[in-house]
Amino acid sequence: MFNITKTTQKTKIIAIVSIFTALYAALRIIPTVPMVGASGASFSLSDIVAPLYGLILGPYIGGLSVIIGSLIAFFGKPPVFMGLDFLPATVAAFSAGLIVKRKWIYAIGLNVVLLSAFLIHRNTSVFVDYSIGSTILTFPFAWLHIIALIVLISPLGRKVAQWVKTNNTTKITIAVATLFFVGTMMQHLMGNLLYETIMAQPLGHIPVTSYPANWLFVFPLYPIERSVLVIFGTIIGTSLLKVLKNTSLFPEE
Repeated sequence: MFNITKTTQKTKIIAIVSIFTALYAALRIIPTVPMVGASGASFSLSDIVAPLYGLILGPYIGGLSVIIGSLIAFFGKPPVFMGLDFLPATVAAFSAGLIVKRKWIYAIGLNVVLLSAFLIHRNTSVFVDYSIGSTILTFPFAWLHIIALIVLISPLGRKVAQWVKTNNTTKITIAVATLFFVGTMMQHLMGNLLYETIMAQPLGHIPVTSYPANWLFVFPLYPIERSVLVIFGTIIGTSLLKVLKNTSLFPEE
């Protein structure tokens, strides 16, 4: 009986991974908004669901599904970052999975490493001067990333793993929104690092002198973009999580 149950569980996991991998590959091919400074490149619809993979499948299987799905999608959408395009979404899935599996400290450590690497990168504008009317104000570019790290470190970050397993709709929604917020901001950090490393000359085509203007242009836009991802991701994630909990498809611990 034990062997049958074990085999059934493995079959269930393989089926779920196959479905999620195929879905991610399909969504990866669908473009959304253009990528600043990268002619012909664009973000993908799959960016919305990346943290969902960690939530449903855990850090390792979820991350692996994203990697395989991204590699498959290369046949329909050529890579932009020298084949490393899977890294941002993998980071989002992996970090969300770590939080759900109560490996909270590891998620914080990964967040700190990514944020630190971005802030010390030679092509990063740590502060941007933004004009509001006739007044020029200085803002930290990564202000929303810092808020995401604070949320992760806060008691709310600890409660996520507990709340996603409840049947309380409010708690589930808050937990999923927190996961997507933290995950998508870490995804953005990884994407920024690829953008300012691989796409910068001499590896890429963007002159190093262009980055300050690019970051200034992106500054008012990325919070809107990330907020949209979190909102849609929360709606999809909360609905799917509730459905899977009522079926035999939801992976056990």
